[in-house]
Amino acid sequence: MNFSGQVVLVTGASRGIGAAIARAFAAQQATIAINFLSNAAAAEEVVRQCQAAGGDAFAVQADVTDPAQAARLVERVAQEAGRIDVLVNNAFRPYAFDPEQRNAFGDLAWADYQAQFDGSVGAAFHLCQAVLPHFRRRAEGSIVNIVSNLVEHPVVPYHDYTTAKSALVGFTRNLASEFGPLGIRVNCVAPGLVHPTTGSAGTRAQFRDSLIAATPLRRLARPEDIAGPVLFLASPMSGFMTGQVLFVDGGLVMR
Repeated sequence: MNFSGQVVLVTGASRGIGAAIARAFAAQQATIAINFLSNAAAAEEVVRQCQAAGGDAFAVQADVTDPAQAARLVERVAQEAGRIDVLVNNAFRPYAFDPEQRNAFGDLAWADYQAQFDGSVGAAFHLCQAVLPHFRRRAEGSIVNIVSNLVEHPVVPYHDYTTAKSALVGFTRNLASEFGPLGIRVNCVAPGLVHPTTGSAGTRAQFRDSLIAATPLRRLARPEDIAGPVLFLASPMSGFMTGQVLFVDGGLVMR
């Protein structure tokens, strides 16, 4: 699998899963645009890691929930790198995966759902609209949306987060249906609980241990575990796949 000459835009790539995805593409000689919201120093560190891994990289600040900023992000990447081949929608609203402190349904307001919709579906919507003209011109391109295995197995009812991610799956499949004749593929990767990340920092060891015991591969996902399936879906190796959801959770969800 080699991405030499290809340009990959990864949103929310200054840490965690996004950073691991960026480094994995770099190891396959891609040029990666590292999108970040506020931590420029962290983004520049990921740029250095990507360059050390054998690829090229540059950091671009943008709030991808803002349509104007998302459009400018795509245009800057296209201008600086000359093209865009792959879009990975990884950014999402901050969320604490803490089963003990989560809000029950009765404690949630519609604004909580709306915030998660804006962070997941809204950001993907803005970026897909911006990148589509670039993909159409060459009649090819790959979009990978990061969702969650909770859409299939809500072991903890994180109502607002999981509902938004479920909507992102529906969004993905509609795009796949419409864009398929244009040579553009759209798929999802659905991780289980990924540790360590900022989002999973509040998940108590006791809950992590119970999840490990229920998982056939007997461990939690690491950020690097998510990168391989993303690269697969972005590569010609999955050239006849679109509208799919790959669950990456050690076998907790089997379909």
